[in-house]
Amino acid sequence: MIFAALVALLVGGFSTAYIASGEVRYLWRAGYEETRILQSRQPIEKLARDTTLPAAERGQLQLVLDARAYAARLGFEAGETYTSFADVGRDTLLLVLSASPKTCICPHTWKYPIVGKVPYKGFFNLTQGRATAAEFEAKGFDTYLRPAAAFSTLGWFEDPLLSTALTRDSVELAALVFHEIAHNSLYVKSATEFNESFAQLAGYRAAEQFFRDRGDSANAVSAANRWLDEIVLGDFYTELVGRLTTFYATKPDSAALDSGRVAIGLWAREQLEGPVSEQLRSMKVAKRPGGPVNNARLVGALIYRTKLQLFEDWYEQHGDNIAESVKALRELEAGAEGKEAYQRLEQALTR
Repeated sequence: MIFAALVALLVGGFSTAYIASGEVRYLWRAGYEETRILQSRQPIEKLARDTTLPAAERGQLQLVLDARAYAARLGFEAGETYTSFADVGRDTLLLVLSASPKTCICPHTWKYPIVGKVPYKGFFNLTQGRATAAEFEAKGFDTYLRPAAAFSTLGWFEDPLLSTALTRDSVELAALVFHEIAHNSLYVKSATEFNESFAQLAGYRAAEQFFRDRGDSANAVSAANRWLDEIVLGDFYTELVGRLTTFYATKPDSAALDSGRVAIGLWAREQLEGPVSEQLRSMKVAKRPGGPVNNARLVGALIYRTKLQLFEDWYEQHGDNIAESVKALRELEAGAEGKEAYQRLEQALTR
């Protein structure tokens, strides 16, 4: 995940406009929190040897060091990312908001320097995040407010491992390391879905290779299966969005809109609990209550699952070698922006 704290720390002159602009206040808070995190960093290498810490925690910290070193060997731009640790002092690092009108899959976007347009906004101030979601809901938007355990500053700063990430199992923790470092290696401006979907490939396929080289075949298989499950879910969400787009194009009145969203929501639940669940290798689909679809939740889900099969095809085309895949994709996408990222990838795969 890319977060606006990067922007906050790179944009100067906050103090003179602090009272005048809510957005400036937001950026100031993001910059303050990022600064606080950076100032609280401790070297992971030292903590991993600290016998006063629980053995399980030391094992997780050592896994992070091993994974980031492996990422560097793969040619990822690891830099100093995840060489330090920061305790954020709470269970939830930040809340991430997505918003979309109820009548279309049209994500609201926020625009910032460097990163460009992004279809989400992260809030260190949890109360502000909930209040902003309420403002969108009052305007008739669907909203989705979710917690996030990590973010990337694209290598501009030495991102520490955050305490909120240590709740993950070994596969997810290693995949997180590769995922966030992958953002340092390749980032296309105003192409959030491309960036996050690419990082999903890099995260899980690099984790698979990492564990296999360590002789841990069980976790290697688990990493591969989780990536393949993400492709299955991506296909499901793409079909669901297609159905909704067709439905919204009929311009239903208020009553038809509500009933149609409920009906499509029931179809989605049946698919998830039936044919989609049967294809999943490692994930389990929980029983879900009936109800209307939420466009903003779909926006959030697709950010990480857009055209994943293209990335898998690219990986296979490069000999199932994640290092070569990432290197070649960086070269392919040099100078790309926005929709051009997927266009280049699709064209390259048809040559």
